[in-house]
Formats: sequence, structure tokens, C-alpha cells
Amino acid sequence: MFRTKFIAVVIFAAIGVSACLNAKSTGFVIADSKTYEASLFRQNCAICHGPEANGRTLDDGKQVPSLRKADFKFRTEGEIYKQISGGGNGMPPFRDQLTDREIKLMVKFVHDDLRKNDQ
Repeated sequence: MFRTKFIAVVIFAAIGVSACLNAKSTGFVIADSKTYEASLFRQNCAICHGPEANGRTLDDGKQVPSLRKADFKFRTEGEIYKQISGGGNGMPPFRDQLTDREIKLMVKFVHDDLRKNDQ
């Protein structure tokens, strides 16, 4: 009985350490951020781009790109603004859900916080 509990504790500890190491490797940690922009990301973007913006595969098999790494299709703040506001390429437009100020905050968040710290 003791051995089983010990093994369970070791497994959970290993999972915890692994999660911490993975979180630190992403640079800016969205989950730890108390900023308004991070909150907007968690509410509107994480469902598709993943909780730390590393991209993910949706249930229908579509790949949602990472907002942190890779060759970005939308590089400038203007291009990022247009994508968030108008959507396209499988992404819904957010111009009716977010204010212009919130979209501009998200542009800075993606361009400065996510990309500059992790490239």
C-alpha cells in the first residue's frame, strides 16, 4: 500500500515539475498575468490558440497557429489589427465583440508581449 502511494506521489510530482518547466519555456506566461490584455486573451483567444498561445489542433482537425513562434503571416501591428478585427483564414472577426481600444490592446499584447519575448 505504501509503495503504491509513493509511486503516485512521484508521478504527480513529475507532472508538476514538467508543467512548470513547460510554462517557463514560453517566456511570457499568460496564466500568470493579471493584465487586462491577458484576461481578454483568456476569454476570447485561448479557446482556439491555446492557453499560452502556442497553437493547437481543433476537434475537426484544423491547425490553429501559434501566436508566439513560427513564420507569422501577419507581422506588423497593422496586419495583426486587421486580422483580429476582420478575421479570416478560419478566424472569426472580433470587431463586434471587442472595442477598438481592446483590439489595439490585443495587437500590442500579441506583437510585444507574446512575440518579442519568445522569438
